[in-house]
Amino acid sequence: MVNVSIVLYKHSILEVKPLIEMLNKSEVVSTVFLIDNSPELTPGYETLGVNYYFTGKNIGYGAGHNLAIRQTIAQDIPYHLVLNPDISFDPRILGQIKCFMNNNTGIGHIMPKVYYPNREIQYLCKLIPTPFDLIFRRFLPDKLTLKRTSKFELRDSGYNKLIDVPYLSGCFMFLRTQALKDVGIFDERFFMYPEDIDLTRRIHQKYRTVYYPDVKIIHHHAQSSYIDYKMLMIHMVNMIKYFNKWGWVFDKERRVVNREILKQIPVKQKSKHKLIHQSSCEYFIQKGERKRQHIL
Repeated sequence: MVNVSIVLYKHSILEVKPLIEMLNKSEVVSTVFLIDNSPELTPGYETLGVNYYFTGKNIGYGAGHNLAIRQTIAQDIPYHLVLNPDISFDPRILGQIKCFMNNNTGIGHIMPKVYYPNREIQYLCKLIPTPFDLIFRRFLPDKLTLKRTSKFELRDSGYNKLIDVPYLSGCFMFLRTQALKDVGIFDERFFMYPEDIDLTRRIHQKYRTVYYPDVKIIHHHAQSSYIDYKMLMIHMVNMIKYFNKWGWVFDKERRVVNREILKQIPVKQKSKHKLIHQSSCEYFIQKGERKRQHIL
């Protein structure tokens, strides 16, 4: 089974209700947690058939999800889905992802193929970032950073093959609970933005973190830090905290991991794939898994 958590901030019930109804149609969803970080209580969420938590203040994205993740760990539910409220998808994909992860126990975290509503791909598979990638690049014209951005976002992969990725977007994080037990939950020192980088990176140290394009979702995405000065300041402060934790210039793990990931690009140069067959699903994973400990 899968528990799901969604963190809200000043969202109306009408914005969230379609997603809740979609999740309720999935046969693999056990409990949906709504964590409301809004300053004022909005009546009606309790009618949606979810576990609703009103925090009364904005405790942050990661801290909000952690309230639900702790419940998933305590209940010994095998998977937890961290989800943005602006996501839509066919609920059957959750069963497909669960089946795939059941068959590939070395995977700790999966993200599907993500589209904008106009069907353009969102490039959310990324290398472990440098300070330039997360801070300085945003102040330069796109034409000066296009090549680096393409490499950082692994665009040469074509986004049509399964690949290992050390930084997957937090909009849809399908997580193995055992992996969270092993590496920890969201680091609550990050109020917003780098918590998904940090968690994916920690899981990637012991498990595979995988982009899985066989399933697709729609993300109604808006980069608020690019258009809102206050959000930009929050972004900057939290990125500084991230690099203070992992290293600014001297980050040996970043160099090693990124070099290994780039060996997959372009994907067509990779050798044979290993097929895993099960009665209810047939999927592929890449041959030559990284030499790391797989904790079941």
